[in-house]
Amino acid sequence: MKYEQVEEVKKLLEKDMDTISNMDELNELKVKYLGKKGLITNLNQLIKEIPNEEKKEFGGSVNEVRSVFTEFYENRKNAYEEEILNKKLASEAIDISLPATKVASGAPSILEKLVEEVEEVFMSMGYDVVDGPEIELDKYNFEMLNIPKGHPARDAQDTFYIEGEEVLLRSQTSPVQVRTMLKGKGEVPIRVICPGKTYRRDDDDATHSHQFMQIEGLLVDKNISLSDLKGTIDVLVKKLFGPETETRLHPSYYQFTEPSVEADISCFNCHGAGCNICKNTGWITVAGAGVVHPNVLKMGGYDPEKWSGFAFGFGSERLAMLKYGINDCRVFYNTDLREEKVFDRKEKDLND
Repeated sequence: MKYEQVEEVKKLLEKDMDTISNMDELNELKVKYLGKKGLITNLNQLIKEIPNEEKKEFGGSVNEVRSVFTEFYENRKNAYEEEILNKKLASEAIDISLPATKVASGAPSILEKLVEEVEEVFMSMGYDVVDGPEIELDKYNFEMLNIPKGHPARDAQDTFYIEGEEVLLRSQTSPVQVRTMLKGKGEVPIRVICPGKTYRRDDDDATHSHQFMQIEGLLVDKNISLSDLKGTIDVLVKKLFGPETETRLHPSYYQFTEPSVEADISCFNCHGAGCNICKNTGWITVAGAGVVHPNVLKMGGYDPEKWSGFAFGFGSERLAMLKYGINDCRVFYNTDLREEKVFDRKEKDLND
């Protein structure tokens, strides 16, 4: 009786196979024969009712039916999938003779390009580019830079405090220099620049912003003097504004340097004749700088009797405004690609 069921399933399968014409019908046929309650699946369940001496023969007959179905299914499945693919390729063919869709491409930020150019100059002189947290501790932002609590210099910073007077948004990238000195443990020379965002309370207008970028630098080594600082700045400004650019230093005051200076460059627009860019002086101030104060060296772990150094700070926006003739710093945070193209042309003119 059990063998007769196998023959009945085999005959029914042969009949059903002649009716299949598409993939959906083929999948339905698979469920009918190999599903949980499929006809071939049910035949497998009958094996436990067959005497042991007949199980091998009965199982062989069931496997024969299963092999017939499996071979049929795989052949038809491959044929239908190929047919579906060919139809899809035919319907989705691309006419390569049609004009392509124009996709507007982005452009790097003006500030980003300038910072990268400055980084390349300093890396060629052996400097490392380092970064630090924008949310800082008062200890690193002020105290270890020789600006104790209550000092008037803190008022000039107009700092954004977050938690009391201990946690703040950094008002300069100088804390990165402090952290670098602490890592050096007073034992190794330091050559770093620290580009990054800084924050101060200020009105947003054509020349000021509450957020701006600085590029600060620090060099600590043996027998460093002010002339080393001047030569370093001179290398950078010649790269940015042309080989004929001259550099001069004039006295200033910063709490973390002694002596302190401001660095001027000869006006690249009028070449000393006097114009609105240099305010008819022939010179443009581009950086604050100076010899690192002995107190700052001590707090950073360096013995000022053995070590000396210089520090400097450029405003990225100011450098870019001078180089590209921009009179509104808010331009740097716009997304108008037409402005980028204008500055690209100016840069090509400068390089030529």
